[in-house]
Amino acid sequence: MQRVPGGGQAALTELWQQRWPSCPPVGYKLRDPHRGVWVRFHSLPGSKRYAEDESEYTVVLERYNTVLDELFADADVYVITPLWTTEAEVPSVQPAAGYWQSLLVEDDPDPGFRTYGHLFAARRPWRRGCIDELLRDIADDKVAGVLITDTRMQRIHHPYDGGADVFLATSEERDQVRDRHADWLSIHPSGL
Repeated sequence: MQRVPGGGQAALTELWQQRWPSCPPVGYKLRDPHRGVWVRFHSLPGSKRYAEDESEYTVVLERYNTVLDELFADADVYVITPLWTTEAEVPSVQPAAGYWQSLLVEDDPDPGFRTYGHLFAARRPWRRGCIDELLRDIADDKVAGVLITDTRMQRIHHPYDGGADVFLATSEERDQVRDRHADWLSIHPSGL
């Protein structure tokens, strides 16, 4: 895994702004402005949110990895992990990834309710299972807000506890991926 070097921060930011304009690199904020290339997959049958045993964790990881393989097989990806705080200063904790940027995600007059996302990015070759520990923590809601994207930021996989929001390069590509995994979709008309 490679850390994003200091000069890479500006390049990453520019690349993000070109591909996902007017939207910060925050998974849940991507859905509305980019609905035309978005699809959501649920992690367990029947839209069950949390795994209760190892057989269900196997299903969760299989679904995450199947889509990740389709998007990123044999390519490098950025794994972008936020550290959430109520402080604007970057925490002194040094995650395995390099610091990218900080965002005021939720503004509130009361400083105790402001939310900052301090984003750390690491470039790594995608291999099935290479982030299973992280994906399992996401499935258990121990980690939130992770984005996995190709190095050109054309496709994004945003896993969350209960599934994954996936953003593709085109609506046609989204339709193909959606149709391959139609039994993983929500029955709700909005796709949520």
